[in-house]
Amino acid sequence: MAEKVESAPGPEEKKLKLSEPAAREPEGNQAPAERSGFNLNGFSVKKILRESARDKIVFIHGKVGQDCGEAQDAVVILEKTPFCEETLPQLLNKDADLRLQMRNDIYSTHHLYPLPSFNEIKTTVVYPATEKHLKKYLKQEMYLINETADDYKTITSPYLQSQALSVQWVYNILEKKAEVERIIYENPDPQDGFLLIPDLKWNQKQVDDLYLIAICHRRGVKSLRDLTAEHLTMLRNILQEGQVAIAKRYNIPQSQLRIYFHYQPSYYHLHIHFTALSYDAPGSMVERAHLLSSVIENLQTDPEYYQKRTLTFALKADDPLLQSFKEAERV
Repeated sequence: MAEKVESAPGPEEKKLKLSEPAAREPEGNQAPAERSGFNLNGFSVKKILRESARDKIVFIHGKVGQDCGEAQDAVVILEKTPFCEETLPQLLNKDADLRLQMRNDIYSTHHLYPLPSFNEIKTTVVYPATEKHLKKYLKQEMYLINETADDYKTITSPYLQSQALSVQWVYNILEKKAEVERIIYENPDPQDGFLLIPDLKWNQKQVDDLYLIAICHRRGVKSLRDLTAEHLTMLRNILQEGQVAIAKRYNIPQSQLRIYFHYQPSYYHLHIHFTALSYDAPGSMVERAHLLSSVIENLQTDPEYYQKRTLTFALKADDPLLQSFKEAERV
């Protein structure tokens, strides 16, 4: 049974653990600015790592504290927030500054300068940032890898072991040492339970771009490759209870949810992505996403399905794992 904890619920929410969580960094437990020591007073832009005019987002590498002689790297991500239906009447009112740019017959384009309260830019800060963070956000060529079961054993798994990548921030969430107020729902079973928490990519102001992460309580399961029939109860719990929690909380039916794994994942503790079907979520491409429903069916058919099959994924040009595949002449 899932833990029954409420946060200002309505009558229909009595079986859910609810809160109004803020978005979070999926690869680390970044503290708020007032506790991390980050502010814009000592920030200087060094380089644009990547930008997208289509997605209205830019990734900036900067330095903090140069005047003190101990400058540290930071990554600042600026993203235009989506429009919110509730605020449109205030956005389009007589106080907004609408300036004509071009007119042709019944068509015209303008520059709209709304009130300052509507000029919000979602700002994500990674500080202090490591070289790994800088590489993660840098625009690079991508290479498609077809990883056989033998490749995983001889190339990928040894690489992961050599990296000793920390997921302590994940354990902090699972142990309620951090982000407790952000938990949407929990099944507390240590083997087959999970937490449901918002992803950083979602500002939680509208459901059109809903993005939640289910983090498994069970430890030692790093990715899709580790799954066997032993994990079917856990996976079914995540699928069924996650759908119910989201339907009750956000009024989104299961037919409008995309529920999937990433392979390769961005961190190596098993987690599942829940996104609105209408949202073109990063990482939902065919070469990375694996639907949870399909994973369950595959494991029912063959308990060792993911230990045997070839999995395809993309790697950035400077990814050390790509270099390992090149050295093994597998690229």
